[in-house]
Amino acid sequence: MFKEDILKVDNLSVKINNSLIVHNLSFELKKQDVLVILGPNGAGKSTLLRAIIGLIPYTGKIYWNTQHISYLPPQEFFERKDLPPLSIKDFFHFKNTNDQDINGILKAVGIKENILDKQFNQLSTGQFQRMTIAWALINKPTVLILDEPTSGIDIGGEETIYTLLHKFWNLWKLTIILVTHDLSIVWEHANKVICLNKKILCMGKPDMVLTPENLKNLYGSEIKYYKHNHHES
Repeated sequence: MFKEDILKVDNLSVKINNSLIVHNLSFELKKQDVLVILGPNGAGKSTLLRAIIGLIPYTGKIYWNTQHISYLPPQEFFERKDLPPLSIKDFFHFKNTNDQDINGILKAVGIKENILDKQFNQLSTGQFQRMTIAWALINKPTVLILDEPTSGIDIGGEETIYTLLHKFWNLWKLTIILVTHDLSIVWEHANKVICLNKKILCMGKPDMVLTPENLKNLYGSEIKYYKHNHHES
């Protein structure tokens, strides 16, 4: 790997119950890349994320040039019912951090420290979303991996969450790997995209690879094609 590389994946494949979920993937990421993984349901996006951080078996080679990786799973993994009594403070203490750092990261993501004595099911959707992102950021990772972090919140809330992530990407020089269905996020924040449906259908810079034809091949039908033109003020 070159010094500026942070991840190299060679010929990665994943089988679950004898079914091939991810087939022969290879790609590289450099420091401070923002990679968005696009694809229909069942395409292997979440499986890919879990494989590259070693949560499930795979074949192929994965090379990381960092040990400071934080992974935020899909929101359905954070079920907010039938949970044992667990305060938000207890949840953060699983990360072996101190109260001062917890208060600081909560303030940075825009929520008050008075949530610390509450339990998961006492938070609003927006509070819960920001709290989980704070939890993912608390140990200042160099790589942040997120699986549909805005699932279940409205468009205004989505924009706020991605603006928040962009702030930390810029402040901490983060590398971000993100699964989302929102093409506007790709145009605005990503410098690299992988179109995945068990195998890579297209990969590269969004402007180059997100053509109407590639998106039709990816999703299997005509979809609304909208290129977001973002202008810095």
